[in-house]
Amino acid sequence: MDHIVYVVDDDDSVRQSIVRLLGSEDLNVADFSSARAFLDQRLGTLPSCLILDMNMPVADGFQVLAELEKSGREMPIIFITGFGTIPLSVRAMKAGACEFLTKPIRSEDLINAVREGLSAAEKNFSFLMEQSSLTLRHQTLTPREREVLGLAIGGLLNKQIATALGVSEITAKVHKRRVMEKMQTRSLADLVRAAERLHIVKSQSR
Repeated sequence: MDHIVYVVDDDDSVRQSIVRLLGSEDLNVADFSSARAFLDQRLGTLPSCLILDMNMPVADGFQVLAELEKSGREMPIIFITGFGTIPLSVRAMKAGACEFLTKPIRSEDLINAVREGLSAAEKNFSFLMEQSSLTLRHQTLTPREREVLGLAIGGLLNKQIATALGVSEITAKVHKRRVMEKMQTRSLADLVRAAERLHIVKSQSR
């Protein structure tokens, strides 16, 4: 899966060293010399992680984290700093950092942290893509098919669904089959799981 690692550090030598290291591992990299340059950048939709210097002019690491969360652009963050302390590392981890490394950073530690961050990002990306696909499938259902979906995941049989909707059992079967086809589910259990992910409430017979 394609990916990108963002590197934000105002120390040119450190930033360029990190870029070279990541490049040697065949990782796609985009680097920025300031927090503002990074935050003003239109980020892509690829799975990504961020290597972020804690101590920079204008905006520190926690301010960048806050702005990312505010804009909905969350991603695994690896904090790096030349002035590491235990309280600072604890604060960083509580804020959601996936790793906290003190300069000079061992290449192996940084690569491992990036690999873990990208793995987490890829899992989240896959989940969001599946969620988006489920939502689009659900939107193709007619109002009546959505009623049938709610009744079916509530455990009602075709005959009970027919009674609840005031239609024939054959009609209820047709609606249910179309629901299964449109939602791309092979069994009622699959349909229930899809509905749970969409937070669809079960319906009861009338």
